[in-house]
Amino acid sequence: MDQRPIGVFDSGLGGLTALRELRRILPGEELVYFGDTGRVPYGTKGKETILHYACQDVSFLRTFDPKAIVVACGTVSANALEELQRENDLPIFAVVTPAARAAVESTRNKRVGLIGTSASIRSGAYEREMARLDPGVRVTARACPLFVPLVENGRFRPGDRVAELVVEEYLTPIKDAGVDTLVLGCTHYPLLMDTIRSFMGPNVTLIDTGAVCANHAADTLRERGLLAQREKGSYRCFVSDSIEDFTHLASIFLGEPLEGEVERVEIWRY
Repeated sequence: MDQRPIGVFDSGLGGLTALRELRRILPGEELVYFGDTGRVPYGTKGKETILHYACQDVSFLRTFDPKAIVVACGTVSANALEELQRENDLPIFAVVTPAARAAVESTRNKRVGLIGTSASIRSGAYEREMARLDPGVRVTARACPLFVPLVENGRFRPGDRVAELVVEEYLTPIKDAGVDTLVLGCTHYPLLMDTIRSFMGPNVTLIDTGAVCANHAADTLRERGLLAQREKGSYRCFVSDSIEDFTHLASIFLGEPLEGEVERVEIWRY
């Protein structure tokens, strides 16, 4: 038993999809979420900058004495996970490995699509992990840099012509490759899931990286006896930029009204 909180962070609001899943499967846990909204998106940055930002994010979350940290950011997971795990003496979970495993287990024709930020795709992390799990899997990857700003500006719903056109532009090569599984390699992308599913068709399985990472973290903490013993937990949210902008969209990512006050953090101090 461990009553300490679980920290969760992302470059913006996308990690709230992982927070939502953690709340669903671990309702007794206390959660602390940090969205680095002042520096979003991470996916257009270089690896050194991504690592620098990620280290600051972790340093902030460590002020709450967490028992674990969930990196709900595909870009950080693909570019900085090893360094974060090496420099911190607590469990740090990320999206790449559980998402790659879910894709390999899901595909029937061994053709997997992968979409993510430019930095995530450039890293090759998902492809390497899938090749390790099953060398026969063929991956068709595509960077989708417009997806994050679309989502963060509320342009993601089915019927939104801008969102549909961008999805068609990015995903046509992946659809033409005949994939039967598509990894949504950024935690913002589940909000586009209905639009993506409509384009890809009903026979393509979509892997929600935030959800599979949350389930992996929950299983591991349960196995290690680190879950809290309380009936109902809660969560706190922190951002590095506008509280109003975050609050406006957070309930959409969470699928429920936002609880409590959001606080702004001077992340550069960490």
